[in-house]
Amino acid sequence: MTPTPIRLSLSILALAASGAVAQQGTPSGADIAAETRKVLEGTAGQDTQGQAAQPTPSESQPQQQPPAQQDTQGGTGAEAPPATVTAPGGTAAQPETLRMLQQGGAQPVEAQQATPDNSGASASSGASGASGSATAPSDASSTEPMQAQTPKVPPTPEEIEAASYQGGPLPDGQSAITVKTQILLDRAGISPGIIDGWKGGMSESAIAAFETREGFTADGQLDSQVWDALTATQPAPMLQSYTITEEDVTGLSDPLPEDYAKLAELDQLGYTSVAEKLAERFHMDQGFLENLNPGTGWRQGETITVVDPGPALETKVARIEVRKGTSRLAGFDESGRMILNYPVTVGSAQTPSPSGTVEVVAVAMDPTYTYNPDVNFQQGDNDEVLILPPGPNGPVGSVWIDLSKPTYGLHGTSEPDSLFQAASHGCVRMTNWDAEELALLVSEGVVVEFIE
Repeated sequence: MTPTPIRLSLSILALAASGAVAQQGTPSGADIAAETRKVLEGTAGQDTQGQAAQPTPSESQPQQQPPAQQDTQGGTGAEAPPATVTAPGGTAAQPETLRMLQQGGAQPVEAQQATPDNSGASASSGASGASGSATAPSDASSTEPMQAQTPKVPPTPEEIEAASYQGGPLPDGQSAITVKTQILLDRAGISPGIIDGWKGGMSESAIAAFETREGFTADGQLDSQVWDALTATQPAPMLQSYTITEEDVTGLSDPLPEDYAKLAELDQLGYTSVAEKLAERFHMDQGFLENLNPGTGWRQGETITVVDPGPALETKVARIEVRKGTSRLAGFDESGRMILNYPVTVGSAQTPSPSGTVEVVAVAMDPTYTYNPDVNFQQGDNDEVLILPPGPNGPVGSVWIDLSKPTYGLHGTSEPDSLFQAASHGCVRMTNWDAEELALLVSEGVVVEFIE
């Protein structure tokens, strides 16, 4: 049975989803590999001192519950633990979380079995105003000028299918072999972020995570051992044909303004084009999808070429680790084997993600977002509380996985190509499709450990 997706009004830091702080450099493939090995071997230490700002719940939340305990200076402070109450379905939750869950009609995590639409928001005209590019490398960790890496001709479908490993690391720039490697990693449960064919930090960290899981020497570089392991069980074509449906061309939003007051007047923060919608469904960069299909009108009935990311994972996640040093999230089964690994955006030094251990409380699909300038940031001239409608182009994307630490969660993003290039204000962002997959694999009480 597939229950109706719930909507959850969130009063979290808006910058956790839409305001980005540039990081001071990207770790090398070797550093990423070393950090990844530490987390999987369980040798990494923990910092229990990191704390992030804690906002108040939405004004529209029910008032019959005890008031949220709030540090008036915007931090969590050394407050006593708030009283624990029972959320719908018997879930233990903090009062702040409970009010949000009750307002949205949230169910226990076990009931959140709505099938994801593999949707999200590509870097497009979403709530943050970012725009997709057909040529810009979203995965690049190099500081060289972007135009120096731009290829004259993107790889064709034929080149991608025919690509084979000829030795050495992934080539610089965009290439067919990198596209194929990213697809194979995605199928193996090791997300490279958006599939776009560009060599960079996300692909290198994904290779390092795969190497560690398989027991290889983890250096984040493609080699024959990695290639053989990736291709051993993946004989199917990398790409597939897809015919655009009526559903694909309907329900789109007009170009979305940046001003939150104008966004709050809308019914949804949806996809603004068919190409964006389909790129998210197939884990692709929008520009890369458009390059694979030149001359496409994106109309119902047209057949296009898309990535085949393979079937969704089904093994349940028993434990999650958020590795701040490598900006990746790992999920483990009951035996302790890593079954999934996603790139994420975590908090900055000024507004860090939590430290230590928390638990999954509940999941909300298609959540709304509450902007409160008193506890969030100042967006434009907006000085009043605003509730932004749901949609993949909203500040928290298409999924919110609520954590036992009040106001913190794991969630999607309207800018999947910003991962590894920005910092949140405490929460953990990932692509919408990764968040949707994870939401169906977690259950109430799953431990989430934040590792420095």
